[in-house]
Amino acid sequence: MAQEKKEHPADKLAYRRKVVWDCLAEGEIKEVFAFCEAYKKFLNQAKTEREVVSETVKQLREKGFLPLDSVDRLKPGDRVYWVNRHKALMAAIMGQKPLEEGLRIIGAHGDSPRLDLKQSPLFEECDIALGKTHYYGGIKKYQWLTIPLTLRGVVIKTNGEKVAVSIGDQPGEPVFTITDLLPHLAKDQMDKKLGEAIPGENLNFLAASLPLPDKEIKERFKMALLANLNETYGITEEDLISAELELVPTGTARDVGFDASLLGGYGQDDRVCVYTALQALLEIEAPEYTAMFLVMDKEEIGSTGNTGMESAFLANVVRELGFRSAENYSELTCRRALMNATALSADVNVGLDPNYSEVSDKLNAARLGGGVVLAKYTGSKGKSGTNDAHGEMVAKIRGIFNQGGVIWQTGELGKVDQGGGGTIAYMLAAYGMDVIDCGVALLSMHSPFEISSKADIYMAYKGYKAFWKE
Repeated sequence: MAQEKKEHPADKLAYRRKVVWDCLAEGEIKEVFAFCEAYKKFLNQAKTEREVVSETVKQLREKGFLPLDSVDRLKPGDRVYWVNRHKALMAAIMGQKPLEEGLRIIGAHGDSPRLDLKQSPLFEECDIALGKTHYYGGIKKYQWLTIPLTLRGVVIKTNGEKVAVSIGDQPGEPVFTITDLLPHLAKDQMDKKLGEAIPGENLNFLAASLPLPDKEIKERFKMALLANLNETYGITEEDLISAELELVPTGTARDVGFDASLLGGYGQDDRVCVYTALQALLEIEAPEYTAMFLVMDKEEIGSTGNTGMESAFLANVVRELGFRSAENYSELTCRRALMNATALSADVNVGLDPNYSEVSDKLNAARLGGGVVLAKYTGSKGKSGTNDAHGEMVAKIRGIFNQGGVIWQTGELGKVDQGGGGTIAYMLAAYGMDVIDCGVALLSMHSPFEISSKADIYMAYKGYKAFWKE
């Protein structure tokens, strides 16, 4: 009979990473897979930042959330939301404690790297109609060539009418693509550095190739395309100037691997955190502190504009909450609520990739299947551009997760001086609140097909829920 292995006293002193799958019972594993089936549907439906917000609002309303401006007086337990220009939103469940004692905020972002159509996108060359793009966010341009692309977004006319466009994701629909050189003629291209081989201005997509029958008409390939757009959508070329049309990868989110334990899809940065936080919020009933969920825009380009984290949106919604809930509201109510808040910057982190492990510090890198990732700092070169959470904040979240049975790990954005990146954490911290980055590790981040672990997705959901219930 085998003897049970005795635990050495030193084992209690060492920190050892856990594998989520080792910690789950069979029933819990089934929960993980079921949870991720619904997540895949969300990814398929929400491929633009506008779609992320509209799908989020749909789920909020189904759970009794009301538009904030429809509620005159807020009381504990009330559930409200506010949408900012169809691209950002705030949802909140009012807490038992007064607002100025602090909020519990989870902030994610709904935008992802993509190809935006330029304002005057259409032209013809070599008897082909093409469309010009401007890439959005940090991408490897070569990854967007020779793959099927879907066109999604809206065209806004001068009379205010919005025309929705979605071409490429439904069975039988045409797709779009950007061509690449055949290897037989690509010697000069392949001699260039990877980042210089594909100029941004060359990311022109194939749009059409049927001309108008009249050979006397100038640009008859482009004009035939415009006639098609006018017949189908009732738009003209000038309407494209006020359009927001995006090329995104065609296809659905898919299980990855023989065991289907991984999940691949476009836009998981940062929609994996949007979805998991949303599901956690929908299950919160009566929090002690007001639970606030933010979905912000433009994080991939610096959080600028009036829908990004650098805008006054957060302060304004807290003012609205305070005005509708505090007995004697003043500007101090808002300032104290934000200063006393605690926040999770819900953004993805770098997973340790066995094919490229040399860019990471294995001791400090997050691993797929290791649980939700706590990142004390992000930034680059001497922690430039980071929030760098205080030790007290790190310890607090550790305690919440440990008590809530949440499997977690630590992570960072690569080796020192290797590169790096940022999140909205430092912008939240500017209000005086304590913040730490907390999200899901990804492989192939910012690519058309990002990879996550279903175990980590589920732990992010559990972690966010534990944070709001604290």
